[in-house]
Amino acid sequence: MAGPRRPAEGCSCRNTDCLERPLRRLFQGLGSGVAACPWPFVLVPLLLSGGLGAGFYFLPQRQANDIEGQFTPTWGPAKAERDFVRRYFPTNDSERFSAPRLPTEGTYAAFIAVAAREGSVLEQAARRDLHLLDKAMRDRGYEKLCARSGGTCAGPCPEALLPLLGDAAADAALENLTFPVSNGSFLGAALGGVRTGAGGRVLSARALKLVYYLQEDGPVAAESRRWLEGFLQEVPSHLAALKNIQVTYFTSLSRQQEFEGNTKSVIPLFSITYFLTITFSIVSCLRLSCIRNNVWLACCGVVSAGLAVLTSFGLMLFCGVPFVVTVTSAPFLILGVGVDDMFIMIASWEQSSRKKEKSDVKSRLAETYAEAALSVTITTLTDVLAFFIGTWTAFPSVRSFCLYTGTAFVFCYIYTLTFFGAIIVLNHKREQGNRHWLTCMPVGVDKGQAEKSCLYNACCIGSCSGESSQTEGEHPMSIFFKKYYGPFFTNKWVKVLVVLLYGAYLGGSIYGCIQIREGIDLRNLASDDSYIIPYYDDNDKYFSAYGPRVMVVITESVDYWNETVRLGIGTCTENLEGISYVDKNFSESWLTVYTNLAENGLININNKTLFFNNLATLFQIVPSFEWDINKTQDKIEASRFFIQTVNVTSAVDEKNLLNQLRETAQQCSIPLMVYHPAFIYYDQYLVIVQNTIQNVAVAAGAMLVVSLLLIPNPLCCLWVTFAIASVIVGVAGFMTFWNISLDCVSMINLVICIGFSVDFSAHISYAFVTSGESSANKRAIEALSLLGYPVLQGAVSTILGVAVLAAAKAYIFRTFFKIMFLVILFGALHGLVFIPVFLTFFGNFGRSPHNTKSKKLELTSRNDKDWL
Repeated sequence: MAGPRRPAEGCSCRNTDCLERPLRRLFQGLGSGVAACPWPFVLVPLLLSGGLGAGFYFLPQRQANDIEGQFTPTWGPAKAERDFVRRYFPTNDSERFSAPRLPTEGTYAAFIAVAAREGSVLEQAARRDLHLLDKAMRDRGYEKLCARSGGTCAGPCPEALLPLLGDAAADAALENLTFPVSNGSFLGAALGGVRTGAGGRVLSARALKLVYYLQEDGPVAAESRRWLEGFLQEVPSHLAALKNIQVTYFTSLSRQQEFEGNTKSVIPLFSITYFLTITFSIVSCLRLSCIRNNVWLACCGVVSAGLAVLTSFGLMLFCGVPFVVTVTSAPFLILGVGVDDMFIMIASWEQSSRKKEKSDVKSRLAETYAEAALSVTITTLTDVLAFFIGTWTAFPSVRSFCLYTGTAFVFCYIYTLTFFGAIIVLNHKREQGNRHWLTCMPVGVDKGQAEKSCLYNACCIGSCSGESSQTEGEHPMSIFFKKYYGPFFTNKWVKVLVVLLYGAYLGGSIYGCIQIREGIDLRNLASDDSYIIPYYDDNDKYFSAYGPRVMVVITESVDYWNETVRLGIGTCTENLEGISYVDKNFSESWLTVYTNLAENGLININNKTLFFNNLATLFQIVPSFEWDINKTQDKIEASRFFIQTVNVTSAVDEKNLLNQLRETAQQCSIPLMVYHPAFIYYDQYLVIVQNTIQNVAVAAGAMLVVSLLLIPNPLCCLWVTFAIASVIVGVAGFMTFWNISLDCVSMINLVICIGFSVDFSAHISYAFVTSGESSANKRAIEALSLLGYPVLQGAVSTILGVAVLAAAKAYIFRTFFKIMFLVILFGALHGLVFIPVFLTFFGNFGRSPHNTKSKKLELTSRNDKDWL
């Protein structure tokens, strides 16, 4: 990224271009080779893309969109806890089903029925519709596949509420209904929007939740799945006939099916993205000359990025890397970056034409590569490092995205230096032959062309490139940055405003970082128009007062017959019940009931033999307690009891609940474990911040090392580091204001943020420190005049690549757009406003000892465009 230096010049604290010089020579040699024989560099990438692109044959096999597998930590504690529960408390849903005792969510179809017109589900009109709804389920053959307990189907709601589903009048049965417990049945998870009177008697209830569980064990599992698939197709027609209740529905398949459908919704956006990108590229490269028009270069630059996607994705599919929904957003990003690299190459190629000593194609392309390739190398290296460092995460979806995208960036870089470089040579040969850009037919120079209109001359006659000896004009945007933009921002009062603006930016960013939310909301895995969104909304509105019913497992064999041990278990139970998220009135423990029986003198449990012999009495009273004890003839291997959580209404509550339960269990003298199927997803809160900070810190450190090696000025490297930190803080903070949580989707983008921060900051800061102008203000103006337009053009091309994702109906893709927009916006803001102003405060400090006004790599990167 520097201008040419004397060969004898060595490395020093202020001149660290030891690596830059040999790389420059290497790229010059590559440029000469491409110019000498361009066709192999065109054909080999095409053949390689075709060969590796065959890997898409394996796409159906490589798709891995399991939500639990991809969006939860690989080694989350809850997964080990679930394995323990499965091992010691096996289920049998054809004979002894119990929903709270399931190690998984189960296989089910669920309804939330809300009374219409602000009424109550206890009213007769609503009950008639509830009866029709229940009847429709049973008519579909539900009873053949239902989960059973005691020889009958498990009820879709607690026993005390079953009269609501009957066809006969249920007034008498509902007269004495109390909330949240009625006749031993806990109603908190089934009856919502409840209004109670004296003694907790239910006066009205807005909503009722019905859950129809199916068998998932054994050979009927496949049949249960088919039943649910048929249910999802038929249920809308059944619900349309219900006038007195408004029903939302959900199944155990819904979340996964809706998530997998997101991929199909984004596919049409690819064509729009390529159209926008090609259009932008053509407009940027358009020339008023039928010979020197760069339309084909623009199109081939987009094709080069497309080939990189085809090659890299095919290679990853051949290698067996899982293809996750998040990967489908990668081509949008790669396209924007590929076009950015194309602009750098074209601008450097056109700049080389101004040097009379570089007249032949070999020397021109060697000069182009020496200038442009190093800039492309630095930005690509920083981006690729950021992605591959991103694979060091506990989330498989993030690993897959980073592997696919990082590999695509590598091929995008390779194809830019080979395929696109060869296209430049072939296009130059067309220009030398004075051929039309569209028809490739020779164009003659008409002696009377001065009499024709400018449009006629441009489209039909052209100018002979061999006769174009005049100096090409400076780009209007460069003039704007030089005469207006630069002087404006170097005004002392404007500088004060910029400093104040940065203070506001930093303050707002830090505040946002403090307020950031963690974890992915499962509803966000579905599209906005999915039927599961209203279900989640109703569930939050009417059933959020009572949270998961948590299983507390004693994981080792202890002497339950020892009163001291029982007291210890009792103390641990009280500690768990003392957590603010737990209501002690709804705990359920076999040991508590067993101990009460002994205290009432009904049985004796004070020695091992009596303790085991009298368990049969306990099981006669409460049969389900037998499922809570794993015992052999002489010891109890493990046992469990249940506590009821309350007021778990947000991600913060979920995180605090999980941490408090596990910390309390660890402090207990008895070996305890807490578990609920939802904890599989809660585990993300334990690692998301740690993983993000780890990846960002390591990636930022790697960026600094790369900058020190490839950017031959330490002060420039410091500004790059400053920009990285500032942009990351800004993006993370403003995520909060745009309703984006810190989850595995946004974590991907924060890693991307590092690579893009380097792209914007390195060019401007290095242009400043290597400028030959006398004052700091003049050096800032020169840097902006040379690089203001390229930075702006690069930002626009990248945003265009992802802009269509703003119209996506899925949270995953919209989040990708939002964060990429923040990254590019703040990166460009630093490059065009903050850094130029801050650099002027340092005067001559850090100036390169060999100021030169010769072309620098990034100084030529996209700004000097033909304007004929």
